[in-house]
Amino acid sequence: MKNMYSAGIVTYTIKDGKPIYLLLHYTAGHWDFPKGTMETGETKEETAIRELYEETGLTVELDTSFETVTNYFYNHYQFGTIPKTVYFFVGKTENKHVRLSHEHTDFLWLPYEESLTQLTYENAQEILEKAHRYITKESNR
Repeated sequence: MKNMYSAGIVTYTIKDGKPIYLLLHYTAGHWDFPKGTMETGETKEETAIRELYEETGLTVELDTSFETVTNYFYNHYQFGTIPKTVYFFVGKTENKHVRLSHEHTDFLWLPYEESLTQLTYENAQEILEKAHRYITKESNR
Protein backbone atom coordinates (compact mmCIF):
# COMPACT_ATOMS: atom_id res chain seq x y z
CA MET A 1 0.00 0.00 0.00
CA LYS A 2 1.31 3.44 -0.93
CA ASN A 3 2.02 5.82 1.96
CA MET A 4 1.82 9.58 1.53
CA TYR A 5 4.21 11.90 3.39
CA SER A 6 3.61 15.58 4.08
CA ALA A 7 5.09 18.31 6.24
CA GLY A 8 3.74 21.50 7.67
CA ILE A 9 4.28 24.34 10.09
CA VAL A 10 2.34 25.56 13.07
CA THR A 11 2.93 29.18 12.11
CA TYR A 12 2.71 31.92 14.70
CA THR A 13 3.59 35.50 15.47
CA ILE A 14 3.52 37.39 18.74
CA LYS A 15 0.76 39.90 19.50
CA ASP A 16 0.56 41.65 22.87
CA GLY A 17 3.18 39.26 24.23
CA LYS A 18 1.26 36.09 23.29
CA PRO A 19 1.37 33.79 20.26
CA ILE A 20 -1.37 33.96 17.65
CA TYR A 21 -1.63 31.13 15.15
CA LEU A 22 -2.26 30.98 11.42
CA LEU A 23 -5.11 28.71 10.35
CA LEU A 24 -6.11 28.09 6.75
CA HIS A 25 -9.57 27.27 5.42
CA TYR A 26 -9.11 24.57 2.79
CA THR A 27 -11.37 24.33 -0.25
CA ALA A 28 -12.54 20.94 1.12
CA GLY A 29 -14.13 22.91 3.97
CA HIS A 30 -11.87 22.24 6.95
CA TRP A 31 -9.56 24.50 8.99
CA ASP A 32 -5.99 23.32 9.42
CA PHE A 33 -2.33 24.36 9.36
CA PRO A 34 -0.30 24.99 6.20
CA LYS A 35 1.08 21.67 4.98
CA GLY A 36 1.74 19.72 1.83
CA THR A 37 3.20 16.69 0.13
CA MET A 38 6.91 16.00 0.20
CA GLU A 39 8.55 16.05 -3.22
CA THR A 40 11.27 13.62 -4.26
CA GLY A 41 14.60 14.57 -2.73
CA GLU A 42 13.13 17.06 -0.26
CA THR A 43 13.67 16.93 3.48
CA LYS A 44 10.72 17.34 5.85
CA GLU A 45 11.98 20.80 6.74
CA GLU A 46 12.33 21.87 3.10
CA THR A 47 8.82 20.64 2.35
CA ALA A 48 7.33 22.52 5.31
CA ILE A 49 9.05 25.80 4.35
CA ARG A 50 8.16 25.45 0.64
CA GLU A 51 4.52 24.59 1.33
CA LEU A 52 4.10 27.49 3.75
CA TYR A 53 5.47 29.90 1.17
CA GLU A 54 3.39 28.45 -1.70
CA GLU A 55 0.18 28.49 0.33
CA THR A 56 0.59 31.82 2.15
CA GLY A 57 3.56 33.80 0.81
CA LEU A 58 5.04 33.73 4.33
CA THR A 59 8.51 32.85 5.50
CA VAL A 60 9.35 31.77 9.03
CA GLU A 61 12.17 31.15 11.40
CA LEU A 62 11.73 27.36 11.49
CA ASP A 63 12.32 25.72 14.86
CA THR A 64 13.30 22.12 14.22
CA SER A 65 13.73 21.43 17.95
CA PHE A 66 9.98 20.87 17.90
CA GLU A 67 8.68 18.08 15.69
CA THR A 68 5.50 16.09 16.03
CA VAL A 69 3.98 13.48 13.73
CA THR A 70 0.40 12.55 12.98
CA ASN A 71 -0.84 9.53 11.02
CA TYR A 72 -4.23 9.00 9.46
CA PHE A 73 -5.94 7.56 6.40
CA TYR A 74 -6.42 9.87 3.45
CA ASN A 75 -8.74 9.55 0.44
CA HIS A 76 -6.34 10.09 -2.44
CA TYR A 77 -7.87 10.96 -5.82
CA GLN A 78 -5.69 8.37 -7.62
CA PHE A 79 -4.88 5.64 -5.07
CA GLY A 80 -8.03 5.56 -2.92
CA THR A 81 -7.71 5.34 0.85
CA ILE A 82 -4.04 5.35 1.84
CA PRO A 83 -2.06 5.98 5.03
CA LYS A 84 -0.70 9.50 5.41
CA THR A 85 2.10 10.67 7.70
CA VAL A 86 2.44 14.40 8.39
CA TYR A 87 5.42 15.97 10.16
CA PHE A 88 4.86 19.32 11.86
CA PHE A 89 7.35 21.93 13.02
CA VAL A 90 6.79 25.35 14.55
CA GLY A 91 7.79 28.55 12.83
CA LYS A 92 7.68 32.17 13.88
CA THR A 93 7.00 34.92 11.36
CA GLU A 94 7.19 38.67 11.72
CA ASN A 95 4.92 39.20 8.70
CA LYS A 96 1.16 38.71 9.07
CA HIS A 97 0.31 39.57 5.44
CA VAL A 98 -1.00 36.33 3.92
CA ARG A 99 -1.31 35.74 0.17
CA LEU A 100 -3.57 32.69 -0.17
CA SER A 101 -3.05 30.04 -2.82
CA HIS A 102 -5.90 28.50 -4.83
CA GLU A 103 -5.99 25.65 -2.27
CA HIS A 104 -7.58 27.87 0.38
CA THR A 105 -10.58 30.15 0.73
CA ASP A 106 -9.70 32.05 3.90
CA PHE A 107 -7.25 32.41 6.77
CA LEU A 108 -7.31 33.55 10.38
CA TRP A 109 -4.74 34.66 12.94
CA LEU A 110 -6.15 33.53 16.28
CA PRO A 111 -5.03 33.21 19.88
CA TYR A 112 -4.58 29.72 21.29
CA GLU A 113 -8.05 29.05 22.73
CA GLU A 114 -9.85 30.35 19.64
CA SER A 115 -7.51 28.34 17.39
CA LEU A 116 -8.37 25.15 19.27
CA THR A 117 -12.06 25.80 18.66
CA GLN A 118 -11.59 26.75 15.00
CA LEU A 119 -9.50 23.72 13.98
CA THR A 120 -11.69 21.06 12.39
CA TYR A 121 -9.85 17.86 13.28
CA GLU A 122 -8.91 16.47 16.67
CA ASN A 123 -5.40 15.56 15.51
CA ALA A 124 -4.80 19.20 14.51
CA GLN A 125 -6.02 20.31 17.95
CA GLU A 126 -3.56 17.89 19.57
CA ILE A 127 -0.73 19.25 17.41
CA LEU A 128 -1.62 22.80 18.45
CA GLU A 129 -1.71 21.81 22.13
CA LYS A 130 1.83 20.38 21.88
CA ALA A 131 3.12 23.31 19.83
CA HIS A 132 1.59 25.89 22.16
CA ARG A 133 3.15 24.25 25.23
CA TYR A 134 6.51 24.26 23.45
CA ILE A 135 6.25 27.85 22.18
CA THR A 136 5.13 29.33 25.49
CA LYS A 137 7.78 27.36 27.42
CA GLU A 138 10.50 28.56 25.01
CA SER A 139 9.40 32.20 25.21
CA ASN A 140 9.48 32.10 29.02
CA ARG A 141 13.16 31.09 29.16
